[in-house]
Amino acid sequence: MPCSTWVDLFLLRHGIAVERLAGRDHPDRSLTQRGRQRTEAVLTRLVRAGLRADRLISSPFARALETAWLAHRAGFAPEPELSSFLKPGGDHHALLPQLQGRCLLVGHEPDLSAFAADLLGAPPGLLRMRKAGFCHLRLPSSEGPVVGTARLELLLRPGLLLRGAD
Repeated sequence: MPCSTWVDLFLLRHGIAVERLAGRDHPDRSLTQRGRQRTEAVLTRLVRAGLRADRLISSPFARALETAWLAHRAGFAPEPELSSFLKPGGDHHALLPQLQGRCLLVGHEPDLSAFAADLLGAPPGLLRMRKAGFCHLRLPSSEGPVVGTARLELLLRPGLLLRGAD
C-alpha cells in the first residue's frame, strides 16, 4: 500500500533507439532490437527486486512509448498513459500535482536528469541517465513546492543492473 505522505517517483529513460536521420530527432524513432532486449532485461531485474508502480505515464514519442509498454509487459506498471509534458522539452513539473503513490515516468534526456536534479535541489548537469537507466526519487506529497525536497533512493545505469544477469 503506497504511503500517503510520500510519492515514490520512478524515472525511466527510453531504451536504445534507431539513429536520427540527418542529425534530426523525430517522434517516430523506435527502439532497436538491442534496445528492446536491453530494456526488457533491465525491467525484469527491477521487477525481481520488488519494484512496482501504480501508475505509468509516458512521453508519446515512439521510443518512450515502446519502453513504457515493455514496463507494463514486465509487470512493473499498469498500461501507460500519455502526456505531452514528457516530450523532449516538456514541462515535467506540470505533472507533479497529479502524482501520488508509486508513479513511473518514461521519457527522454536531458529532461529526466534535469527534472530529477531540480527535485533534489542539485545543480543542473549533476545527474545523467543512460538509455534504459532508472532513477527512484521519494517526494513529500504536499500542495507546497517540491523543488529541492526529494530524496534520491536509486540511480542505476543499465550495465550495473545487467551485470551477472541470468
